[in-house]
Amino acid sequence: MKPPPFEYHAPRELGEALRTLAESRGKVLAGGQSLIPMLNMRLAAPKHLVDINRIGSLATLEADEAGVSVGALVRHADAERAGAHPLLTKALKLVAHPVIRNRGTVVGSLVHADPAAELPAVLAVLGGRVRVARCDAGAMAVREVDARDFFTGPMESAVEAGELAVSAFFPALGPGTGCAFEEIARRHGDYALAGVCAVVVTVDELVTDARVACVGVGPAPVVVELGETCAGRTVRESDWAAAVARVRDAAEPETDIHASAAYRRYLVGVLAERALRNAAREGAAARGA
Repeated sequence: MKPPPFEYHAPRELGEALRTLAESRGKVLAGGQSLIPMLNMRLAAPKHLVDINRIGSLATLEADEAGVSVGALVRHADAERAGAHPLLTKALKLVAHPVIRNRGTVVGSLVHADPAAELPAVLAVLGGRVRVARCDAGAMAVREVDARDFFTGPMESAVEAGELAVSAFFPALGPGTGCAFEEIARRHGDYALAGVCAVVVTVDELVTDARVACVGVGPAPVVVELGETCAGRTVRESDWAAAVARVRDAAEPETDIHASAAYRRYLVGVLAERALRNAAREGAAARGA
């Protein structure tokens, strides 16, 4: 299979890339692990391809007490090895295979906005944000989009034609906060039939807040706030069954060749309970340490 014809651009500076995108409305090539197959299968046919791999300023990963900022050229494997954020690291270990993680980018996965992918769920459950830039009247204009507004539908994000997502910010976990990511796929490295990432806050063995984000059961990451359901009880006594019921009610699974909607709804509940329990134990252990 071969891609349709396109004009190739390889800017070396961010400003040049933004000007090229503004003029061409082309597709951005970073890791290419999603875009190249789409081109080869003729699911995408851009007239211009803007390769940003020569822009070194986009390959930075910066961590501080507030969280982790990941540039548009940071590869999955590099972010995983950095280990700068516990939930991001856990999710990255589940992304496809090492050869894919060596080229695929964190920000590229977010922009691709596959509802079955892990990283959009991580950004959503943490309440992170994406920094988007464009060339406006010859100058760079930047806006930040919160996770709740970033994923607009299956394979659709808030990044508009002529724009470039330059970085993503993943807020840090506070004291006594545990996290977990659980998913099930038919084969290792495949997209999950369903998955759940959880964040649970504990104080003195008591759960004070909890939330999850689910993958594979909706057109975008399904975020469920569970503070009212889980708070006020110990890690061992929390009403996980009630939390599971809320997660299943929030899910919007569809039937496809891999699984029925009913099975996915059941599965996301099982994974939610597992993720919540593991995150709560981790949070309590961290607080004790």
